[in-house]
Amino acid sequence: MSRFWKIVLLVIAVLLVALIGYRVMGGGKQAGGNPASGQGQGRGADADKDPVPVTAVAAEQKDVPVYVTAQGTVTAFNTVTVSPQVGGELLSVNFREGQAVKKGELLAQIDPRTFQAAYDQAVASKRQNQALLATAQSNYERSNSPEYRQFVAQTDLTTLRNQVTQYQAAVAAAQASADQAKVQLDYTRITSPISGTTGIRAVDPGNVVSAGSQIVTITQLQPVYVLFNLPEQQLDAVRSAQAAGPLQTATLDRAGGSVVNDEGKLQVVDNQISSSSGTFRLRAEFPNADAALWPGQFVNVRMKLNELPGAVVVPAEAVQRGSNGDFVYLIKPDNTVTLRDVVQSGQVDDTHVVIGKGLQAGDKVVTEGQFRLKEGSKVNALAPGQAPPAPTEEQLKAASQKGSRGGRGGPPR
Repeated sequence: MSRFWKIVLLVIAVLLVALIGYRVMGGGKQAGGNPASGQGQGRGADADKDPVPVTAVAAEQKDVPVYVTAQGTVTAFNTVTVSPQVGGELLSVNFREGQAVKKGELLAQIDPRTFQAAYDQAVASKRQNQALLATAQSNYERSNSPEYRQFVAQTDLTTLRNQVTQYQAAVAAAQASADQAKVQLDYTRITSPISGTTGIRAVDPGNVVSAGSQIVTITQLQPVYVLFNLPEQQLDAVRSAQAAGPLQTATLDRAGGSVVNDEGKLQVVDNQISSSSGTFRLRAEFPNADAALWPGQFVNVRMKLNELPGAVVVPAEAVQRGSNGDFVYLIKPDNTVTLRDVVQSGQVDDTHVVIGKGLQAGDKVVTEGQFRLKEGSKVNALAPGQAPPAPTEEQLKAASQKGSRGGRGGPPR
């Protein structure tokens, strides 16, 4: 190879090396935001200026009721197991299972013939002794009269008087026997001791029952009780609120959000705390006019203790948990956000909380979109359920141009 071609190849190699170095050095500065080109820096600045769409809600000030909630069990106001008090053949059952019965209504009938005979015998014995008593009284009165007294010995008069007393006692004993037989006879008619609803009967007609055999269970459903437990830490608050007046109690649906029955009143707080669970029992009474509460049913219970006047309330999702405690993203007048530490002082319901410190009524807080925010981020505050507006043609064109500039100014692959 001649000297000329060697020089040409050397020059070409130097130019290629220079070109590659230029591309590497120049392209990297543009991609990293070279101040001379202004392309990378402009794109980053524009991105920082784009507002983040978030959902925001203003803090409200209102009177907030303070509730305690628990799981409870419905129990009947009265429960009676109906059993016969005498034995015999069960002639009939006079109720339908699940029927509402009144106090004193006939439920069943036991064969009364044996008890009727015993009652009739006691009545006859009473009449016999009454006749003997009448004879003894007549003899004593005649012997003790002025015209006969001088002819009757004092011993005989004493005997006649004692005979009257003896027959008086016999009449009283016969009356007691008749009363007892009447009670046994009345027991053959089994009546309802309370007004309530019958359950499933335990015996069929034709069976021979004895005293203590179960016939049916009757439960009183109006009113009913609801038993529930609360932690012992809440005992003082409950007792203080109870001292101020009756505490309103409500049952909630299975999800615990909607009120089913709000007519309950706290009736009693148990007189001891369970050492095993650290809770105390309470019992509320509900009229249960529609019979919606059923004995043995599990329900969610909510009891109102008092009311916080003028409390600041925000949605629960606005409160975030940080290393230093709770905070919210507060929207400032220039539509930028700042982190604001807050202190919760209670829960209104499943969706809102009470802020005891850190916010005032009217402060706008972010409820959705917090994961894209940081201190000083610019936001586009939207109402709950509101969607951000669609981009205009100018915005789409500008975004397209920025994307094209970014592609040309990037480093070589």
